[in-house]
Amino acid sequence: MGFAMKSVLAFLFAVGLSVSGHAQEQRVIVMASTTSTEQSGLFAHLLPAFKQASGIAVRVVAQGTGQALDMGRRGDADVVFVHDQVAEEKFVTDGFGLARRAVMFNDFVLVGPSSDPAGVRGQDVVAGLSKLSSAKAVFVSRGDKSGTHAAELRFWKAAAIPNPDDPASITNYRACGCGMGPALNIASSVDGYALTDRGTWLSFKNRGNLAVLVEGDKRLFNQYGVIVVNPAKHPHTKTALAQAFSDWVVSPEGQSSIAAYKIGGEQLFFPNAKN
Repeated sequence: MGFAMKSVLAFLFAVGLSVSGHAQEQRVIVMASTTSTEQSGLFAHLLPAFKQASGIAVRVVAQGTGQALDMGRRGDADVVFVHDQVAEEKFVTDGFGLARRAVMFNDFVLVGPSSDPAGVRGQDVVAGLSKLSSAKAVFVSRGDKSGTHAAELRFWKAAAIPNPDDPASITNYRACGCGMGPALNIASSVDGYALTDRGTWLSFKNRGNLAVLVEGDKRLFNQYGVIVVNPAKHPHTKTALAQAFSDWVVSPEGQSSIAAYKIGGEQLFFPNAKN
């Protein structure tokens, strides 16, 4: 084989590799999601199963629900996976997302020092926060417009604190503007109280003296939903691949994978998709 022919074949081989690599690169979507789904370890369990089933990789940007939805509004994500139903429905109504689909749920819990100096222990989160508002104990808030933060603000308002629109007016209220894991680290270091999703709590190792003090209140129900970003707003987004993820995560296979994720034998999330 002559030198010229070898050069042509080498060039065609290189082009083939480039095209193949580009095609593989395109089978990646960006998902804006919550710190709870990331820090609980769910995605490390779930996303490899999706990639094996579809060949599509998912790059997760984990942050508060409000920030995740903002990513979707800007077109910086192909799909959002979050937990603030009111905000999610507004996202869809405003035209930024296609249909919202329920995926799974768990619950919030109020944690604090096992000695419970504020006396919040029980099944009523509003009563517990009402006691905290007048106690000397520290309450650590995420303060980051996440789904957990939105739930916390609803509970403070229901607790009829002096200024329900500004819980920061409460003595010893500390807003960290951080994810769930860092907020729990702060609460652990100061023997404070915090509202957390159960999934992150179960995977959290640095508990110190913290324990679950309030659970079982129906108001603590925590629903997660998935929304594909609307291509009418952002034509560059990978709608077909994002839709493939949305379809898979609510399918029997995806739902089974969610149910199978456990820590210490305890299930963290409970699938409830209606398909």
